[in-house]
Amino acid sequence: MCEYGSVSSRKGDGLTSDDLTALSAGLATGKRVTVYLRDPMPSLNLDAGTSARVVSIEGSVVTVRPKGIDDQLPFEANELQRSQASTGSASPAQKRAARPAPAKVAAQPPVPAAPPVPSNSTTRKSESRPGGAGTAAPTPRTVNTSPQSSSAAPKAPRRAKTTTAAVSVTLTSTPAGSWAVSVSQGSKKTVRATEVTADRVARAMRELGNDAAIAAVDEVISAAREAAQRRIDELSHELQTARAALAHLEDQASDS
Repeated sequence: MCEYGSVSSRKGDGLTSDDLTALSAGLATGKRVTVYLRDPMPSLNLDAGTSARVVSIEGSVVTVRPKGIDDQLPFEANELQRSQASTGSASPAQKRAARPAPAKVAAQPPVPAAPPVPSNSTTRKSESRPGGAGTAAPTPRTVNTSPQSSSAAPKAPRRAKTTTAAVSVTLTSTPAGSWAVSVSQGSKKTVRATEVTADRVARAMRELGNDAAIAAVDEVISAAREAAQRRIDELSHELQTARAALAHLEDQASDS
């Protein structure tokens, strides 16, 4: 999940629930757990297959630190993989099957004309003339046949209806108190999770004017603020303790 690039979404190759369980177990034992990016991130100069150290896992959100990047970035489980071998994939344009060209119906050759068929009936003279008898020659009957044109014109291909897929904008908070925004168009994720600051998220919610969304975001931001304040108090107490110990050591050194 990062604001620095957009990649296409694929199914079936990301981290499975078993992978997440194994990675969580490795983190619990203090091991260095590594995963790999499935898609390139050009804005960060990261190629597909770049290794990333797992920092934390919360549900299906895996926070990692990619190689060469100082920031901790959250990713969905289907955006990462355990091995580096299977990072390549065909783009959606390459996967799209070419539309078959319309079939052409071959023209049938013309049917040859039938040979002349002699008439079944003959004209005969029923009476004999004096001096001889004769029979009239049969009158041939000609059957004319015209060639049958059975060729059919190919059907014009139908134009596909162009429809615009719905666009979804998703805001995600991490246990560390950071926020990420991602954009999807239909089933394609056009913008991977991009890290944004909490004040921008709060300002966007107030621009929308949805009370439920404002309350949910404010609750997360307040919890993160309280956690940060507690950490500051702890560090301040540790600093005071360290200063007191140092002053005590200096007093002992001066007495001796």
